[in-house]
Amino acid sequence: MKDPDLYFMQEALKEAKKAYESEEVPVGAVLVHGGQIIARGHNQVELLQDATAHAEVLCITAAASAIGNWRLADMTLYCTLEPCCMCAGALLASRVKRLVWAAPDVRLGANGSWIDVFAAKHPMHTLEIRSGVCAEEAADLMRRFFQERRKKDACPVG
Repeated sequence: MKDPDLYFMQEALKEAKKAYESEEVPVGAVLVHGGQIIARGHNQVELLQDATAHAEVLCITAAASAIGNWRLADMTLYCTLEPCCMCAGALLASRVKRLVWAAPDVRLGANGSWIDVFAAKHPMHTLEIRSGVCAEEAADLMRRFFQERRKKDACPVG
C-alpha cells in the first residue's frame, strides 16, 4: 500500500456516505490496528436523537467492544471531519495513538479551526495528528449535504 492514510480515509468516506444517505451530517470514521480496520462508525445523531452519537465516538465504542478493552493504544482513527471537543476528549481518554482527519470544521473543530484542544501538552498521552487527507472530497460531501438540506428546508411540503 503506497499511502495507507489515503486508503483508510477512503474507507472513512464510505462511512460518511452512509450518514449522508441516512440524512445525517456526513461524517465517517474507521479505527485501524495493525493495518486492519477493527471498527467503523458514522454520525447517527438524528437516528438516535443523541448529540453525542458522532462518528468518532461510535467508532471508539465499537472498537473497545471488539477488543474487550477501552485502551486503544497503537491505533489510528481516520475521520472525515476535524473532531469536535467531545470527540477530541474521547480520543485522548481512549489513548488512541494517531488521528488522521480530512476536512476542517470551522464551527466546532478542536484541532485549530475553532479551538485547539491538542495544543496543550497532555500529562499522560501524546496523539500524533495528520490533517487534510482527502480534504476536498470530504468537504464537498459536507457542502452538498447542507445545500440539499437548505433546499428542503426552503420548500414547503404538500
